[in-house]
Amino acid sequence: MRPSLCCVPLFLLLLLHLAFARPLFPLPSKTKNEEKKPIQTFRPYNIAHRGSNGEIPEETAAAYLRAIEEGADFIETDILASKDGALICFHDVTLDETTDVAERKEFANRRRTYEVEWFNTTGWFVVDFTLEELKTLKVKQRYSFRDQQYNGMFSIITFEEFISIALDAERTVGIYPEIKDPVFINKHVKWADGKKFEDKFVDTLLKYGYKGQYMSENWLKQPLFIQSFAPSSLVHVSKLIDSPKIFLIDDISVRTQDTNQSYWEITSDDYLAYIGKYVVGLGPWKDTIVPASGNFLMPPSDLVARAHAHNLQVHPYTYRNENQFLHFNFHQDPYAEYDFWIKTVGVDGLFTDFTGTLHRYQELTSPHRKDETANSLLLKISQMISAYEGL
Repeated sequence: MRPSLCCVPLFLLLLLHLAFARPLFPLPSKTKNEEKKPIQTFRPYNIAHRGSNGEIPEETAAAYLRAIEEGADFIETDILASKDGALICFHDVTLDETTDVAERKEFANRRRTYEVEWFNTTGWFVVDFTLEELKTLKVKQRYSFRDQQYNGMFSIITFEEFISIALDAERTVGIYPEIKDPVFINKHVKWADGKKFEDKFVDTLLKYGYKGQYMSENWLKQPLFIQSFAPSSLVHVSKLIDSPKIFLIDDISVRTQDTNQSYWEITSDDYLAYIGKYVVGLGPWKDTIVPASGNFLMPPSDLVARAHAHNLQVHPYTYRNENQFLHFNFHQDPYAEYDFWIKTVGVDGLFTDFTGTLHRYQELTSPHRKDETANSLLLKISQMISAYEGL
């Protein structure tokens, strides 16, 4: 059995990644069959937004390892496709903001202008680069006010490498991949077998054993939420895989990229009833749930209550520690923000750039239950179902 990579100190992983030209995570281990500590399901989920990207450049192997080390329940990623159809972990359809592509003279002529989500965008696009070319680029921190020391150390990783990180963790770690900009990807990337981007996305999940409805035995062993801002993509993949899905919701001014619907249309009770046939929850931008004015919170909307009435979970995004992201009500205290959203608003999961902060807050307010195995958790669920059926 090869040793678990999650036991290796982060700094050593950085050196290993720099020392070898091969991917850090070539394949998930086929030999790790021992029972792992299960994912917690008794408190809101700690979702590592693009990894622990408050500390380390987003969507890199190191950012995901750090998030697991810090206690993430799920590691979250955005899936795009390269020119040659490889699925990669990267947030933007352009490479400009978080790689060194602008410094690479050999790619100077790749700059293009395409329509993305109803607007023309100019830059170096993922879809104009092969996987081999993308692997030569180095990732950097998105925000200048965050730690810059890891800039240039890491490469873009593939969807399969991301899955490997989760499957090789010492405990059960869920994955939370997004079908990113499917309208754009399907327009610019074609596969020889005639399949769509969404089909390739699902094929990858099935290849590594992901399946099962929310809280099923299979789901508890390999937890997964599939997310997308495109409702038609969620409907499509519902025919291919029974894993739980989350419908992402953007700002009130943004229309859906595939169906051209407004925020008000997709958050109506009629629409929640419709989309609830395909998803188990919503992932709204948090400022649409509790708006702010002058950096002070305004009264919350009723979206969380209405979602819960439709039996839908709510996983808002994105929680960040820096003062420029904390409303004045929280007095520069991330714990106060988490306390408000969990105890007052009542959300079911939180996308955070700072996994460790949310984990420490939750361990203080609702400590992790000790000595619980996957089998004991399944037994409890079975007992609860039996008790309910006996009523």
